[in-house]
Amino acid sequence: MTTAIVVGSGPNGLAAAVVLAEQGVRVQVLEAADTIGGGTRTSELLGPGLLSDHCSAVHPMGVGSPLLTSLQLGIEWAYPEVDLAHPLDGGRAGVMVRSLDDTAAGLGADGAAWKRLFGPIARHFDELNEDLLRPILHVPKHPVHLAGFGLRSLAPVPLLARRWKEEEARALFAGVACHALRPLESVASSAIGMALIGAGHRYGWPVAKGGSRAITDALAARLLDLGGSVETGVNVLRRADLGQHDLLLLDTSPSGAAAILADALPSRVRRAYERYRHGPGAFKVDFAVEGGIPWTNEAVRRAGTVHLGGTLEDLAISEREVVAGRMPERPYVLLSQQYLADPTRSRGDVHPVWAYAHVPRGWTGDATQVLLDQVERYAPGVRDRILATSTRTPQGFADYNANYVGGDVVTGANDVRQVLLRPRLALDPYSTGVPGVFLCSAATPPGAGVHGMCGKNAAESALRHLRR
Repeated sequence: MTTAIVVGSGPNGLAAAVVLAEQGVRVQVLEAADTIGGGTRTSELLGPGLLSDHCSAVHPMGVGSPLLTSLQLGIEWAYPEVDLAHPLDGGRAGVMVRSLDDTAAGLGADGAAWKRLFGPIARHFDELNEDLLRPILHVPKHPVHLAGFGLRSLAPVPLLARRWKEEEARALFAGVACHALRPLESVASSAIGMALIGAGHRYGWPVAKGGSRAITDALAARLLDLGGSVETGVNVLRRADLGQHDLLLLDTSPSGAAAILADALPSRVRRAYERYRHGPGAFKVDFAVEGGIPWTNEAVRRAGTVHLGGTLEDLAISEREVVAGRMPERPYVLLSQQYLADPTRSRGDVHPVWAYAHVPRGWTGDATQVLLDQVERYAPGVRDRILATSTRTPQGFADYNANYVGGDVVTGANDVRQVLLRPRLALDPYSTGVPGVFLCSAATPPGAGVHGMCGKNAAESALRHLRR
């Protein structure tokens, strides 16, 4: 029987393992931590009965993932009443719900322009997703839809946002685009924002009931049903320690893969992996709030995801500072109130709130107060309701998951070159150049997100290798 070892039990590692096991490969997954899941772990960080996601929290690309959908894992997706809100000073907010028409109505005079841009993306999202979640260098399955998306996505955020006149729509879009952790003025900075909003209007922005760990728990259960195995507490340092195997898939950063493969790695690939660039870091604060956050805007109180940071212009300044290695006074903050969709995460009237601020990679300061300042800016009095906090610094993220170099939770800078050619220039970006060894982490296409497609694509590359 063909055997495979997968190093790393994040969603991509487990996805790769399941795809291989479904083809009759005997798969063993090795995880350095004591629990599986990588960026999808969930635990009671704030006290008994309060469930907090350690990293990934909301899953617009997971609910519509071709892999997760096809596997029918039984994941229960939970939806908030409002998918996304972006509060502004004066009690205003840009608001997105799954319904394109309702979102447009809420944006007033900018609603028609919002529908013109995102209507076609949402209507054809499933077809478009088949191409977006594959390597850039491939023969498109739906070239017309991909070309329409691609041409618009090349625009920098401020240029594309000119179609909207009011701050609400402009900030709503820019806040989503900030998920790329790159300057908003850069070429193709609109791409991730367009994809995530398109996914939101097609599927919504849900959470996994019971925490993000439910996703990788379901993948692990499927793997076990297929005869595979998972072993935790195993820190793989060298390939030579792994024993006999036909395939090796690494759910690691490029530098991690280089360390494991050592001298077996071709010099050209080693150089590419050593040049691989990581982006800004994240500083995370989880807090237990009695009665929930007292947002000034009523729609924000019902929103599962909230983006904080002010207007498009404010966001552009803060993201530019972070990428340049300087900590802004008012950073961009991504906040999630998952309990609104999934009340099982709360304990009575005490609710867990998940939030992180963009900070420079490797930054060693404490962003707790500036993050809370951004929340207080739109929710006066929130500090009086906080009963407990838990923080994770950029170094804390790197310690938690070795793939998050310098606190880079998306496993690589999303500049144009790396979006197009991650992790290196190659017809098969998953191949390490070592026969039978493949990289399957978020450093490979299509990049970060709990969709499992990096793992699926890498596993398919490995299966093609077996057929040669």
